[in-house]
Amino acid sequence: MRIGFGLPVSGSWATPERLGRVAVAAEREGYDSLWSFQRLYVGAEQELDPFYRSVLDPLVALGYAAALTETIRLGVAVVNLPFVSPTYLAKQAATLDVLSGGRVDLGLGTGWSEAEFTAAGASAERRAARTREFVAVLRTLWRDEVSEFAGEFFTVPPGRMLPRPVQQDGVQILLGGSVPAALRRAGEIADGWVSRSAHDLTQISRDVELVREGAEKAGRDPDGVRIVCRGALFRPGRGFLDGSWEKIREDVAWLGTQGVTEVFYDLNFDPSIAAPEVDADAAEERALDILHNLTPRGLS
Repeated sequence: MRIGFGLPVSGSWATPERLGRVAVAAEREGYDSLWSFQRLYVGAEQELDPFYRSVLDPLVALGYAAALTETIRLGVAVVNLPFVSPTYLAKQAATLDVLSGGRVDLGLGTGWSEAEFTAAGASAERRAARTREFVAVLRTLWRDEVSEFAGEFFTVPPGRMLPRPVQQDGVQILLGGSVPAALRRAGEIADGWVSRSAHDLTQISRDVELVREGAEKAGRDPDGVRIVCRGALFRPGRGFLDGSWEKIREDVAWLGTQGVTEVFYDLNFDPSIAAPEVDADAAEERALDILHNLTPRGLS
């Protein structure tokens, strides 16, 4: 079981100094990965949780963390693909992979906020088909000597995008989603699946089964597909990944028995840390205490 930690990208604690200190501390404490997430735009009339009100760009935040660390992996869960060009995102992710020495995991989602779709000039139609083409474009740009793609949504004329990612097969792609078709699709075309903050992790085994089912149907090794869970700690009313350090560690160990390969602790959804009105110094102090007490060193 690999254990990661969410960078401070939401709320008052999302400052360069605090992001840097958390990144360095997580690497020092033996965490396997650092994670960010995307919230592009919030409509004036939207009633969203407070931690969505102020969020750093996910790839820029990871680039900042990359410059301060050496070995820890860098993941985003997720970039919503309808809002960006696959060619542009391929260049961004490849650049980050080169500058970080091959440490990037790129999570992709399909989005859900009407305000974001409108502000980005994006279409919410046929997102499943668009996802398949999007991933195919990323693959050809990262892998092929001469890249080329002609689809319904995207066209890439013959050419080259250099430099390529450091990772031999390109940046690792993780797909989000919670409906059965999305779970199967992650197993079929991606390197793995990543859960959302509101996902019911106590029922994770059925989701893992669907991801592996998709991989097997595509002729891939189902045991080789990554299952990455965002562990949103201390969410009110959940009772899971909450309580004492021992209880949280027990919950994580149980997730491992359900087929989960990686968990990252994410405090960006803890209202006592990530809300805009929270004292930033107090939020950082609490976060670093949690980081230290849940260190993965010695966790089987």
